[in-house]
Amino acid sequence: MASQRDFPKVHLLSALVLLTLTACGGSGEAVVEVALHPTKPNILYIATNDYIFKTRDEGKTWKNVSKGMTYSRVISLAVDPLLPANVYAGTKGDAVFKSFSGGQQWRSRGTGLAGITITSVVHELKFVPGSSQHLFAATSMGVFETENGGDTWIKRMEGMIEVLMVVTVDVDPNQPQTLYAGTTGGVYKSIDGSKTWIKVNSGLVPPDILKSSRALNVVKIKIDPHHPDTVYAATLKGLYKTTDGGLSWQRIAESLPDQFLSDLVLDSIHSDVLYVASREGIHKSRDGGTTWQAMNEGLTNLNIRALAISTKNPQTLYAGTNLEGLFRSRNGGQSWEPVPLKLSTPPA
Repeated sequence: MASQRDFPKVHLLSALVLLTLTACGGSGEAVVEVALHPTKPNILYIATNDYIFKTRDEGKTWKNVSKGMTYSRVISLAVDPLLPANVYAGTKGDAVFKSFSGGQQWRSRGTGLAGITITSVVHELKFVPGSSQHLFAATSMGVFETENGGDTWIKRMEGMIEVLMVVTVDVDPNQPQTLYAGTTGGVYKSIDGSKTWIKVNSGLVPPDILKSSRALNVVKIKIDPHHPDTVYAATLKGLYKTTDGGLSWQRIAESLPDQFLSDLVLDSIHSDVLYVASREGIHKSRDGGTTWQAMNEGLTNLNIRALAISTKNPQTLYAGTNLEGLFRSRNGGQSWEPVPLKLSTPPA
């Protein structure tokens, strides 16, 4: 990602190119992350391979809000659910940045994370329910915790053995002391707020390779808000589900056309409704993963990189694609419309 001083002289042409592309109906961009404002549906953020963009009008116009960022790619975003002006960005090599102004300016918040390149790859950021200061970060060197809004981070890996990379972490909305972490070696669980972890891989990883750190790549883990002991794990080898808090896992959704999954979201209002993304588009289940339906009408690119679902109105979803930018559904995935990346002003 370019620094502030590089935008005027280098990227004005890029902005014009993007405007030309969007005028033709497609953005030509890879959208790798989507983050929604918790209460205002007109405000959302996306991260592409180059920049962070923000819209205040549901995607009619966008503004490049990368001022203060470095060259490192942004691969995770999180909006403070209590104070939405606070936005966090996890990067691929430069730890965490934070904006106190809804993206107008960013500052590094990498103390405890930065310094070692692989540690500074932040795959996911997750708020603890009810707090603006307490977050967890899934990084390439483990789980890190901050209790002061990102000013300092502490490594939380006690019990996590044979782990190379933590890609995803989730906090139980009903019991915040319970966390699950998805790694290259399966799933770990904590019941004491990340102080200690135990491996919960039974049924998730074949017994003969249970101790292998690269037995399974978990890309997204989600705790069911309606059934606390139910957890879903999307992996590069299919979708798994536990209904007993991780004691045992069952592989589900084997009928999906692509088992190389990229994202997973759950409906926070309607029980047993979930969506998965892959290179074959988006699929939806209304019965906890037993049956599935393709939800690809209107999508011009089925290689989905990111999914986001509104917590206030779960009929609204956004999908980031690999080459065709952003799409939106207002009817629970039944149909999708493109949301072109039309810049309101050149980068400042």
